[in-house]
Amino acid sequence: MEKRHNAGLALAAATLMAASALLTGCEDNTSRHIVVRPPVETVAAPTIVAEVLPWSMYPPSAYPPLSSPRPYMGEVMGWIEQSYEAGKKAYSLGDLDTARDDFNQAMDLLLAAGAEARTDPELTKLFDRVIETIHSYENEAIETSSASGSEDDMQEPAPIEEIANLNLPAGDPRLIIRAQRELISVPHDLPLTVNDSVLSYLSFFQTTHGRLIVETGLRRAGRYHDMIVKVLKDEGLPQDLIYLAQAESAFKPEAVSRAGARGIWQFMPFRGQEYGLDRTMYTDERSDPEKATHAAAAHFRDLYQMFGDWYLVMAAYNSGPGNVAKAVERTGYADFWELQRLHALPKQTQNYVPIIIAIALVAKDPARYGVEVHPEAAPAVEIVKPGHSIDLRLVADAIDTDVDALHELNPQLLRFVTPNDPNFALKIPKGTTDRFQAAIANVPPDKWTEWRLHRLDSGDSLAAIAKQYRVTVAALQSANHLTFASDLPMGGKLVVPVPPAPVVKLLHYRVERGDTLEGIAERFDVTVGDLKRWNGIHVNHVPRGTRLKIYAGGGPSAEPARSNSHHPAKSAEETPEGARIQTVAHNANAGTAPAAAGAAAGQQHRVAAGETLYSIAHTYRTSVAAIRENNEFLSTRGIQPGDLLAIPASPHP
Repeated sequence: MEKRHNAGLALAAATLMAASALLTGCEDNTSRHIVVRPPVETVAAPTIVAEVLPWSMYPPSAYPPLSSPRPYMGEVMGWIEQSYEAGKKAYSLGDLDTARDDFNQAMDLLLAAGAEARTDPELTKLFDRVIETIHSYENEAIETSSASGSEDDMQEPAPIEEIANLNLPAGDPRLIIRAQRELISVPHDLPLTVNDSVLSYLSFFQTTHGRLIVETGLRRAGRYHDMIVKVLKDEGLPQDLIYLAQAESAFKPEAVSRAGARGIWQFMPFRGQEYGLDRTMYTDERSDPEKATHAAAAHFRDLYQMFGDWYLVMAAYNSGPGNVAKAVERTGYADFWELQRLHALPKQTQNYVPIIIAIALVAKDPARYGVEVHPEAAPAVEIVKPGHSIDLRLVADAIDTDVDALHELNPQLLRFVTPNDPNFALKIPKGTTDRFQAAIANVPPDKWTEWRLHRLDSGDSLAAIAKQYRVTVAALQSANHLTFASDLPMGGKLVVPVPPAPVVKLLHYRVERGDTLEGIAERFDVTVGDLKRWNGIHVNHVPRGTRLKIYAGGGPSAEPARSNSHHPAKSAEETPEGARIQTVAHNANAGTAPAAAGAAAGQQHRVAAGETLYSIAHTYRTSVAAIRENNEFLSTRGIQPGDLLAIPASPHP
């Protein structure tokens, strides 16, 4: 979805299309005739009442008050120029969000001019200048974003990217008869047609690779089909729009495109935000299938209001309404097939609509095309609201399920921990709520992101469990109120007081001439094995220019990274040249991150909520005993948040 639009600059969909309508109104109808070719089957447009903004609402409060109820065009142009120039300045400074807001404000004022814009030549020229500037800035931002690379570049592209840029041969003409017969026999509420472009993709879906793509989408569609169809029906939209999700993502909520579009509907960040899909450090609602479907439905309604043609709606969904509006204005054709013939749209968009039609034809009658699919069942779930941050592994322990299966029920979670939001709704398998609540009651809420639960089986011993989780037997006895080590309730759950994980920094390092894996591992205080595991490397040499992910201070695994050197972990200030800090991952309740490991003697540390002497000692590569010896008050009580500790020098040289 909108692979060519930059998240910071693209205008709101309604604004751009209304802009196109205003431009069209300025044209001499005798010199340019827009040809609209009706689709094979027409669908009634949803009833949408456009909001009319009276002049009394303009200008915004930031502008001076109106000199009269109906301002002079000179005043209007002054306000527009002010927003327009502010947007250009913000863009030059790299502040894309502010640039977008300023350009949007300029467009709002232009559109508010209404009839005046069609009769005032200066306002018309200004309109053209604003539109052209925004369009050129968007293209520039897209090219820059594509060239710079990001973490998303490393992810597998969404299915639409794999097939929309293919150069396919002519399709098998024998499929035309099958497709034409199908159009007569199966119901459909989107216009479906068969031409050379559609035939090429129908033939592609008969190949081994193409069949695998379409079968994967049809199989996974079962998980979300009923929910999506209901939302589309409730919104008065064609239910066949579901096939856009199949083409975009094969119904994979965590699908991410190279441009950063995410979720089953492949929302770009700015478009998702426009339709109420929030993003935080814990969640990205673009990956929430139900919320994203409601957002997609609202977007479809807006696009249909703009274009009144479902093929143009599909094209606008893929490349953005601005691209389609400009193509219509430039060519004079409000017809997708004419725009495709004239190459007026991006190549991917020219293929996008035929892909949707071909997928819809196959999906409606798979057997006709030799496709056999057994749709997955929609998961049966129920909702719990933990009220605090909780690690999904603890939830999985509580209800005896797989953590990956649990994450699949909650794909909007970017981490294996829920946000500290009392209203966050966590989906768990149906029938497990009572088990969850009973098990979790034994763990203090402030430890839900650290501690674990262990299911006791015959043969278990406290010593073995303590070794497995790297805790002490005494800690297990204390957390579970056990007097004797033999007091283990078989079949029950044992609370495991796992100490908090150390701070982990995710770095990106570009391999330079002369670098070796051993040398890089030494500089970052990790192991060669870690480097290979984090980056999927199976050789002992990596070429110059390779970008490596390095988790300084640990890594994304159940076990902490073990070092083969005695050098302390580098702090952000000590990071070797060539490394870039991407983000800092730490325990959700860890509070302020402690100072860098390897600190000089005499350094102090302010205790944060959730920290323990063990975690602090581990971070500074010293011992609990050494910290106690350096801080006399610890002989009478434990540490408390806010305590200032004197940290002894690391025993390692």
